Amino acid sequence: MLVATGAAPYSTLAEFVAYAKANPGKVNFGSPGPGTAQHLAGEMFQAAAGIKLTHVPYKSGSSQMTDMMSGILDVSFDYLTVLRPLIDTGKVKVLGTTGTARLAALPDAPTVLEAGYPDAVSVGSTWVSVPAGTDPRIVGKLSEALAAVLADPGIVADLATNGQVSIANKGLAEMGPFIVEETARYKRVIESAGIAAH
Repeated sequence: MLVATGAAPYSTLAEFVAYAKANPGKVNFGSPGPGTAQHLAGEMFQAAAGIKLTHVPYKSGSSQMTDMMSGILDVSFDYLTVLRPLIDTGKVKVLGTTGTARLAALPDAPTVLEAGYPDAVSVGSTWVSVPAGTDPRIVGKLSEALAAVLADPGIVADLATNGQVSIANKGLAEMGPFIVEETARYKRVIESAGIAAH
């Protein structure tokens, strides 16, 4: 999601984009380092919105959040699990989320898709994999076990509270193409933004 300092002169995605367009390169955004998911989300958003932001990489998310609270950073892209305490105490304000659907945990926060920036959708994903050639029976049992865990009401509630969405609906047939597509999409972002390996 995209958050701004509490004192920022913008409170919506539209206001932020208008401000950034009026102040090209003067608005900065932090990330826990070059090439991180948060950095890529920022690159995707500025490309989609036609704005120029200045990236400020940190070596840790905690340093980034400290500077966010002190006003050194203007905005940051990060996960709800990191930002929740700052949101709840009013130290940062949510401008929007980078998903395709509103989060149950923040139903009033619009998505970049709603704001008209489909190319800014950036959703991190986690999956479990095994070595190629693993016995299909073992793969099947693992898939069934993971699906059962992700269907557990406690897990479902925890995911929702932390702004996460289960992709358990993607079975074995869907995961391969999904990973290939996501990898290619983020590779294009990395190349377009000229992000070098460190």
